[in-house]
Amino acid sequence: MRLLLVEDDTMIGEAVLDLLRAEHYAVDWVRDGDMAATAAKSQSYDLILLDLGLPRRDGLDVLRELRARKDRVPVLIATARDSVQQRVQGLDAGADDYILKPYDLDELLARIRALLRRASGRAEPVYEHLGVSINTATREVMAQGEPVVLSAREWAVLEPLIARPGRVLSRSQLEEKLYGWKDDVSSNAVEVYIHGVRKKLGAGLIQNVRGVGYMVPKA
Repeated sequence: MRLLLVEDDTMIGEAVLDLLRAEHYAVDWVRDGDMAATAAKSQSYDLILLDLGLPRRDGLDVLRELRARKDRVPVLIATARDSVQQRVQGLDAGADDYILKPYDLDELLARIRALLRRASGRAEPVYEHLGVSINTATREVMAQGEPVVLSAREWAVLEPLIARPGRVLSRSQLEEKLYGWKDDVSSNAVEVYIHGVRKKLGAGLIQNVRGVGYMVPKA
């Protein structure tokens, strides 16, 4: 999953960036409202973690622009603006959730996971399909009742495919979920990780769609 972190405080930004990468998210970090608006236009994200009190452009303006162009990316506001009226403004502008600074990092991760589940049309943290189950909260994977260990990037390839069986993702779309702006991307990275998933979970779980990409078939 690829996230956009919008945070102008260097200390908070570095801490959250390290936390999210440790949880195997691909993360791009920007520090002002203009950069946030540009990034959101040019890149597809699974979630945006948005501060409001930003240099150059307020976070609420960024959020309103997102929603005005019908961008449905989940937005979690993380801010020190703690009045009820300010929270209402954020939610009415199109935010999906709100967390106040200083926040607990475990709670932040839980809220991110909940929004990602909701965006994929699921309420529960466990996905079960074709004899494979994955737990998005614990990162545990089971195949035919037996635990299987996936690498971080094998997980990153499998999760978006198994979350929506029948949906085709291209190689470039999967690369976007694996890497941030500063990461080096090898030409056959997606194929390598899909091969690893197939080896561990069965050759038929992820199918090639010739000339288009990859999918997990519907049951």
